[in-house]
Amino acid sequence: MDHPPMNPAAPPHLPPFITGPGQSDWLMTVMLVFLIAAVVSVGLVYLKLHALPEHMAHRTNKVQLQFVAVLALLALFTHNAVFWIAALLLALVELPNFSTPMNSIALSLEKLSGRDRSREPPSLWNDLLSDDAGAPRHGPIRPAAAPEAEA
Repeated sequence: MDHPPMNPAAPPHLPPFITGPGQSDWLMTVMLVFLIAAVVSVGLVYLKLHALPEHMAHRTNKVQLQFVAVLALLALFTHNAVFWIAALLLALVELPNFSTPMNSIALSLEKLSGRDRSREPPSLWNDLLSDDAGAPRHGPIRPAAAPEAEA
């Protein structure tokens, strides 16, 4: 297959990126590979930056990890920077743990009141108070001794 000759008006010493008719353009191929690599790299950096608050909250085992994750996803899909900033601030702040002391207070009050939990149907408390093997976490909860009925 014969290629058409170069234009006779073309200078004899053309730059190397100018190709003859029918030849492959190596500069375009190099730029295509560079452009694909650049777009993929920028996309990875963008996604890593959006996941930064979630990674920060996960590393420190924060209580609010799910809130941070939802805010980061909202920021990603809505392109609203306010959600991402809120997620970042929430990941940096240490929220106090209110549930553990409240559970302890509730269990202590239950022990003091002498309620008999054995007659009640199983509830969520039994699941919360036992570990995976079914053993109680804080020892058995025994109801107070019932007063003797005088005959």
